[in-house]
Amino acid sequence: MDVFTALADPTRRAMLDLLTGGARPAGDLVAAFPALTQPAISRHLRVLREVGLVDVRAQAQRRIYTLRTEPLSEVDAWLGRYRDYWARHLDAIEAHLAAPPGQGAHDDR
Repeated sequence: MDVFTALADPTRRAMLDLLTGGARPAGDLVAAFPALTQPAISRHLRVLREVGLVDVRAQAQRRIYTLRTEPLSEVDAWLGRYRDYWARHLDAIEAHLAAPPGQGAHDDR
């Protein structure tokens, strides 16, 4: 599984959102998703760990999860192409809307 596949799941994205606030014990993550079982949460955490999006460390009997942002650089690079695309197109829309009536390239008359 790759980072994109891991991020395709809304539960895993929500887990990452929770971890942006700092490290959390596995029990907190289980409690944050009451509709899911502990084994289901463990499977999601395993996927996130395997693709490198989270690190886990033992603290006594608890497992503490932290976010790793490095793998997100691949996602950011991919999204960068679309940011450029939308920036160009939104600039064109802005210019079209700012043009006086009758001077736009696609006037409806």
